[in-house]
Amino acid sequence: MLDMFIGGFRAPDYGHFKGICMSVALWIVLLVCVLWIALSEMPAGWDGHLPLPYLIALTPLLWIPTLAIAIAGAVRHDTALAIVAAIACIASLLRKIAYWNNNLTSINTAQMVADNIAKKRETSCGTHTSTAVEAAKHGRFRVMTLNCRYGRANAAAIVSAVKEHDVAVLALQELTDDLVAALDEAGLSDLLPYRQLGENKDTDNGGFNGIWIRIEPSDTSPITAVIPAADVPGVCFPIDAMRGITFVSAHPKSPMRGCADWSAGILGLRELARAKSVSNRNIVVVMGDLNSSTDHPSFRALLKSGFKDASLIQAAGPNLTFPSWLKWPRIELDHVLFTPGLKPSGVKSFEVEGTDHLALTATLALR
Repeated sequence: MLDMFIGGFRAPDYGHFKGICMSVALWIVLLVCVLWIALSEMPAGWDGHLPLPYLIALTPLLWIPTLAIAIAGAVRHDTALAIVAAIACIASLLRKIAYWNNNLTSINTAQMVADNIAKKRETSCGTHTSTAVEAAKHGRFRVMTLNCRYGRANAAAIVSAVKEHDVAVLALQELTDDLVAALDEAGLSDLLPYRQLGENKDTDNGGFNGIWIRIEPSDTSPITAVIPAADVPGVCFPIDAMRGITFVSAHPKSPMRGCADWSAGILGLRELARAKSVSNRNIVVVMGDLNSSTDHPSFRALLKSGFKDASLIQAAGPNLTFPSWLKWPRIELDHVLFTPGLKPSGVKSFEVEGTDHLALTATLALR
């Protein structure tokens, strides 16, 4: 009788139990990832609460855990888990895919020929100064923006980059009086003799902003938009008697300095799209560390107000600019934005000694 009782007893199937626990754990992690990805779809302004800006900025990296879960689901023959995880993986990358998806539609043979002729015309000039002036006459501007990290960026390295990339308009953020003096001493004022600086205030986020231009501007202003951050200075280059391009240097606060001000600063730049320029002319170019990317609803609202992002329009991939000390992962915080009327090319980022951001350059040509 005892033998029958013992024979009828079945020990718990711990392997099966362990498998169930693993499936539940994978589904929980996947649910967290899905909710995380969904944060980037909230209305603009709602992202102005800690820790949302940081979580949303990391959304593109969620392809790593979701892909791992999709593979685990396939190995475990859990079809539902594998499919949902694969969809989440794709969703986490959708906004970065947008940096590539114009390649098939942006090829314009006539424009390519015109660009090549313009480039040959530019390179035929003898000096950097004459090249920039000649290019500007034909509606082509090489621009550069850089966050100088509390004024610690190497002044000589900045001037060297301006020379190497033949920059005609330079936007700098987190400036200090000492760095401005060092830039003058390194020869920046010889290359870009005209400038407009924001006021140096105790409330600045890391320093004040400034913008330099090689050709004499028709108008300047220390404040082109009122936002809860460092002043947004601008200079206007006259295209002709009726049109002009205003270049501004902007730096909304980082979330660590106040999430509400972070979002308000980004959204506040929309007034530049409406005002068009310092002197109410046609085209506005906003350059700077905008502390946001296309994953942030506040930044997408800025684009919807009338701005285009040079990296997105070029469609040759994102230009990741922060932090400089990591090769991967980096996020895109620095941007060159413009209202309609320009075509970007040659958009790229590169390292400059002394700062935690990469510089971003682009060529903007009148259409």
